[in-house]
Amino acid sequence: MLFHSSLRKELARSFGATLVVLVTIVMTITLIRTLGQASRGIVDPQEVMLAMGYTMVGNMPPVLTLALFISVVGTLSRMHRDSEMVIWFTAGKGPAGLLRPLLAFAWPVIVAVAVLAMAGWPWANRKTTELEDRYGSRGDLQRVAPGQFQESAGGNRVFFLDKDTPDNKSGHNVFIATSERGKEAVTSARAGRVVAEGGSQFLLLSDGQRIERRTGSSAMRVTDFAELGTHVGEATATVRASLPTRTRSTLELLRDPVPAHLGELSWRLGLVLAALNFAVVAINLSSVNPRATRSGNMLFALFTFIVYFNLLNVGQNWISTGRVGFAPFLLGLHGTVLVLSLLWMNRHALAWRFGPRRAADRTGGGR
Repeated sequence: MLFHSSLRKELARSFGATLVVLVTIVMTITLIRTLGQASRGIVDPQEVMLAMGYTMVGNMPPVLTLALFISVVGTLSRMHRDSEMVIWFTAGKGPAGLLRPLLAFAWPVIVAVAVLAMAGWPWANRKTTELEDRYGSRGDLQRVAPGQFQESAGGNRVFFLDKDTPDNKSGHNVFIATSERGKEAVTSARAGRVVAEGGSQFLLLSDGQRIERRTGSSAMRVTDFAELGTHVGEATATVRASLPTRTRSTLELLRDPVPAHLGELSWRLGLVLAALNFAVVAINLSSVNPRATRSGNMLFALFTFIVYFNLLNVGQNWISTGRVGFAPFLLGLHGTVLVLSLLWMNRHALAWRFGPRRAADRTGGGR
């Protein structure tokens, strides 16, 4: 039908524009968050864009769902406001007749949400975790940043070094504060360079001073030295005892259906079901109240989106703790939303079909 094709074209334009705006907003928020992690030493500053890309892949399912929801509500609201839907209704079609063209437009988006939620979400989280683990397990020398105090991998040393060579093998104004084996020491030197010997790395300091005292004692020992070596070997890579649930593939969650895995699975599957339900809910939310503001429908749609996704988070927590079952929650939340939306849609259709007839009967009876 001509109406179907024109509706899909307008939905495509609205969806594209909405998606660009949402992606820009999410990218800005992600960039600020990733830069904050880099400043706190969680993410390598040189890998900020890579970590940002992984985070964006993980955030795309809700972004696509929201873009679909907003585009449908906005398009149908405009058609109601401009009385274009009157032509659709006078042709004997009710709101339920919009399901076919809407689903014909929405199914690629729903498929993309399913792929990203089931495969992209765990992959992105796993890659982000690997970045954080690799950066957290770097050696002491790699932790030293020019002009900044940095803590060692074991947490028992604090380094300060002005690096001034391209290979980062030497520098000036070296400061090392150490606390281990019941002793506290502060070592400062005018210069230092890295020396490899026997498979280990040493920081060879020159022209410096070392102040040492026992913990809890006020007696100090000050030593001036012309040259002093301190071991700064590479830190061993840390291996997590168990990977977070969000990094496990969907197949792994299905193979081991413990409550924590079922909770994560409910979140991923809930993203797909939510995208489908939002396409149906949008039809009911698009009817325009002439007394309401132009943005009233959109504000109510955003409120509905926030409530729905908060329920997804609550359900994931409840399933993970065993407070509710996996299947009852999915059926209770998503099934209830779908049934209520269809009933609401049919109520509008019945009111449109029988309302004018009853009014005509009353008018004829009065005559």
